Amino acid sequence: MKSRILSFILSLIAWLILTWSVDWQHLLIGLLASIFVSWAVGDLFTENPWKFKDPKRYLWAVYYIIILIWEMIKANLDVAYRVVHPGIPIKPGIVKVRTKLKSDAALTYLANSITLTPGTFTIDIDKENGFLYIHWINVVSEDIDKATEVIVQKFERILEKIFE
Repeated sequence: MKSRILSFILSLIAWLILTWSVDWQHLLIGLLASIFVSWAVGDLFTENPWKFKDPKRYLWAVYYIIILIWEMIKANLDVAYRVVHPGIPIKPGIVKVRTKLKSDAALTYLANSITLTPGTFTIDIDKENGFLYIHWINVVSEDIDKATEVIVQKFERILEKIFE
């Protein structure tokens, strides 16, 4: 139940920030949307909502958003450069990477962060063994440790501080 309440509060805050309006129509729709979100996926948000009482987690979340945006910009420029200069070789493939993250929320954020950066796409998550399978537009290394370092670690260390 606490997870659903936290999901409702965070959804409502996100709604208010995105609409930037507190008139009764926007507020009513925001309340209804937040109730629906917390009902539909509130129990998936986190297993330990009490962890979110720690304000350091929110500072890490802001830092995470900055890093995610920066990585998305870099990846977009890289993919755009490859499109404009077709002579640059690409080596697409699927690589297996390792993760230390255990919670569903952390794994979901990690997989989505990888997918949001152009050139990589999360195909599958093996939660029991701690692996993700990633389609990579230009496979730099098929070694699990090297691929993990290049693709995963920039997000994983921050998500660990937020969710674990």
